[in-house]
Amino acid sequence: WWRRKTMMKAFQQRSWALVILWVLIIAAIVAAPSVLPVFRLNLLGRFLALAIVALGIDLIWGFTGLLSLGQGIFFALGGYAAAMYLQLNSSEDLLNGIPEFFTLYGVDSLPAFWQPFHSPLFTLVAIWLIPGVLAALLGNLVFRNRVKGVYFSIITQATLMVFYHFFNGQQKLVNGTNGLKTSTTELFGMIVGSDDAQIVFYRITLVLLPLAYLLCKFLTTGRFGDALIGIRDDEARVRFTGFNPVPFKVIVFLVAGGLAGISGALYTVQSGIVSPQYMAISMSIEMVIWVAVGGRGTLIGPI
Repeated sequence: WWRRKTMMKAFQQRSWALVILWVLIIAAIVAAPSVLPVFRLNLLGRFLALAIVALGIDLIWGFTGLLSLGQGIFFALGGYAAAMYLQLNSSEDLLNGIPEFFTLYGVDSLPAFWQPFHSPLFTLVAIWLIPGVLAALLGNLVFRNRVKGVYFSIITQATLMVFYHFFNGQQKLVNGTNGLKTSTTELFGMIVGSDDAQIVFYRITLVLLPLAYLLCKFLTTGRFGDALIGIRDDEARVRFTGFNPVPFKVIVFLVAGGLAGISGALYTVQSGIVSPQYMAISMSIEMVIWVAVGGRGTLIGPI
């Protein structure tokens, strides 16, 4: 009895120590705009933005056992959606009202798929919806054929390479390897690369990161979360008990894709550019390493 009481007391002390530590960390992050120079604040904002895509990877890999090596696709698509709106928003006074890079390649009219990005509302939805829908389509195609394990990882990486080479070769559509700059564009009367705008983007990131965490926490608790863990540990047994794992896997892959898109958009406006390099194999592998080092299946570890 005495030993049990001592262990409980030590556990409570350790729990309180962790709570105090996290309170101090959160307080420091919130107070950062008043303390750090903008350059350092911008770096911290990028790191927090990358934590969102890491949460998505932990959701699909740590809890569902799906190791995706292609999250860079969805990350980049979110960045391109944000950059396309900013480019159009800052091109009204230019020749033909289109981004300047088009004239370098002899394009004198805006491509049709750029047109919807004149709308800020459409852009806000497209940032997470386009990557999410693409992830759901890819996931449904793969999961319904019972592709899993290393074969799923190979397929996602092969898809990543296809998108990488496609975007690299599209100079007349998305400026190819040069990418789309955002640092010199305007938003709500501010230059995106200015100190004031970067502080705003930092605060937006600071709000969206805990929301992303709460979403992942919600999905990993209750019966839905139990189903994900069951799929990770023994998918055949889940099927034997009468559950179809495909919808569960598609949903979490969709959510992870949407989170990657939001992360890519936030990272783009804080780094000043989006390019096909976001779809490089190395970047997607780095994302997986962040989760592995932080602790897969914990949610808080990848952050």
